[in-house]
Amino acid sequence: MLFLAITILVPLRTSGQTAKSRGAAIYLGFDANDYPGDAVLPQFRKTFTFAGYWLNNAPGAKTNSWTGHRAAIAQQGFGFLVLFNGRLERELKSESNARALGANDARTATAVARREGFAAGTVIFLDQEEGGSMNAPQMAYLLAWFDGVSAAGYRAGIYCSGMPANEGHGEFTITANFIRDHAGKRDLVYFVYNDACPPSRGCVYASPAPQPSLSGVSFASVWQFAQSPRRREFTRSCAATYNADGKCYPPGMGPGSPYIDVESATSPDPSRGK
Repeated sequence: MLFLAITILVPLRTSGQTAKSRGAAIYLGFDANDYPGDAVLPQFRKTFTFAGYWLNNAPGAKTNSWTGHRAAIAQQGFGFLVLFNGRLERELKSESNARALGANDARTATAVARREGFAAGTVIFLDQEEGGSMNAPQMAYLLAWFDGVSAAGYRAGIYCSGMPANEGHGEFTITANFIRDHAGKRDLVYFVYNDACPPSRGCVYASPAPQPSLSGVSFASVWQFAQSPRRREFTRSCAATYNADGKCYPPGMGPGSPYIDVESATSPDPSRGK
């Protein structure tokens, strides 16, 4: 089954190749909860232009294996997608508690970014895992985090859903739109996920790469169009593009290798972290 998955995927033809769609260069990247290791970075670089980089434990992880590897990644010519895992709704007890947590997490994120070698002005994307509309404590947390990151000289970004969430009574909310509508004049950078097929084509590395605006969020700068393992309820029509175990692997690699999520972006360095 591994060979079948590899033949379906269409790798880019040159290292870090850009793709053109509607006149704009689009770049492929990846993120993973676990650092794939220095040894495989050259293989990854044949296809990907930028890499996700966690500043704290990724969702579900108990440790952060990315710490200390910025130089090795930069040496291979990757751009960066700098990520900080945020809080879930159940962790926010009240609006005042949420604001305090947001401010503290912003201090943590920027301190770690500085220690890892990311200069002021780098975009740090806050990972907001829960979709739909945000309640008052959730928005208090997000806004406090955005403001804290900006006050420290970095730029705030948000990773969130670009998929319509059913709120009941025939109402649907796209989280990215909700946050934008409630963020005031804050200049945020949006990294959205929408792995539903369509608009996603699934776990493919084709040229041209898909424009982030095709995610369903016109203002998105980065689009995560494939997740590992695949979410079966959204990916039935593109299931054959994933490996038999439901995961994405870089071209030429399979089980036993690091599995990944796949993104497209309007920049080869979405966080400007080089």
